[in-house]
Amino acid sequence: MRELLFLAHRLPYPPNKGDKIRSWHMLQYLSRHFRVHLGCFIDDDDDWQHAKTVAALCASTRFIELRRGTARWRALQALLSRQAMSVQYYRDARLLQWVDGLLSCGKVRHALAFSGPMAQYIDGSAGRALHRVIDFVDVDSDKWRQYGDSKPWPLSLLYRREAQLLLQYERHIAQQFTAASFVSPAEAALFRQCAPMARRKTGFFNNGVDTDYFAPMPAQSAFYPPGVQVLVFTGAMDYWPNIDAVQWFVRHVWPALRRQFPQLQFYIVGSAPVPAVTALAKIPGVVVTGKVPDIRPYLAGAALAVAPLRIARGVQNKVLEAMAMSKIVLATPQALEGIAAQPGLELLLARDDAEFIHHAARVLRNARGGGAEGSGAAIGAAARQLVLQDYNWERNLRGLGAMLGLPAGTEAEAAASGLAAPLLPVREPST
Repeated sequence: MRELLFLAHRLPYPPNKGDKIRSWHMLQYLSRHFRVHLGCFIDDDDDWQHAKTVAALCASTRFIELRRGTARWRALQALLSRQAMSVQYYRDARLLQWVDGLLSCGKVRHALAFSGPMAQYIDGSAGRALHRVIDFVDVDSDKWRQYGDSKPWPLSLLYRREAQLLLQYERHIAQQFTAASFVSPAEAALFRQCAPMARRKTGFFNNGVDTDYFAPMPAQSAFYPPGVQVLVFTGAMDYWPNIDAVQWFVRHVWPALRRQFPQLQFYIVGSAPVPAVTALAKIPGVVVTGKVPDIRPYLAGAALAVAPLRIARGVQNKVLEAMAMSKIVLATPQALEGIAAQPGLELLLARDDAEFIHHAARVLRNARGGGAEGSGAAIGAAARQLVLQDYNWERNLRGLGAMLGLPAGTEAEAAASGLAAPLLPVREPST
């Protein structure tokens, strides 16, 4: 069985946030085709209890505690040089020593870096003998650009600097590696524009959804007070785009909806809410739950799942999970990047606060008047069908397999990687 080095910036378990959902399914897939050697950081003390679960899928592992204070200090040191802070944040001599030792035996011929900064560990001379794939997931440099456009000075200057330096790094890695992967056709297309020299190496494979787990549930399974209508937002609440989304929604949309529907409640469901989020619970009708053991009941009982993101890259799993449960989703264009859903048929699109208020009020009136079995039910059913059709993990991960040189059972499987046509021939690295 072939051997593969898998590098991830975070332990790929539990699959409770976007990057860990993707990396966990990747690890499961890879473990069926390779002897996997996993090197990753653990940045949450609670995750150490899951190390054995992850190690059971691997031939060897190297887990390294990431102290955020130390990592931030490393990132700040990047300001003294022409280096991206994101890369410096994940630079660790212990992990580099482990990687170098593993590669020195000569048995590992394939390598996969999950997220751009992890590519630094196989960017040297030892890595050139490998069949290297980088899963950037998102175009992170563009996300920093969006941060720079939305933040006041001097943060705007700092974030724009990071966007510029990180893009230079992403271009370099994409040129050096065998293939570069992204989470959606839209992300891959954007990167081809940003890095035309790596256009033919750039592909994608879509995320998936566990549709047996995220399946329609009775609304009565929710934890909501009886007789109230609820809007719900789900996501990690220490992540800036999610913080910005709920703050904007409460400031610009919530007052008008609350006036029309005095019993309406807005639930913000997600782990690690920062003070700016917990403060929103002081506003009438807004509830901040913090971490919950299962988000599905909160989705099941809601009249509407909202995704008012203004800053986004990649694919929003929160949107796909709600759609898989046949919920009506009301989202901004940014939240729908990379999701091939048709507004009005499989979800609802709102470009500004007025459209959010209009669509949400219509859904709430229909539900209150017993009309939920009409267009709302049709949208929910179509949403789940789309997820079943386009977001199957096993099928989508064949694209990753093609990039890594796994034999393709059919021509369709080989094309699943989304690499720019014609598909690059896969060659074993020279010794």
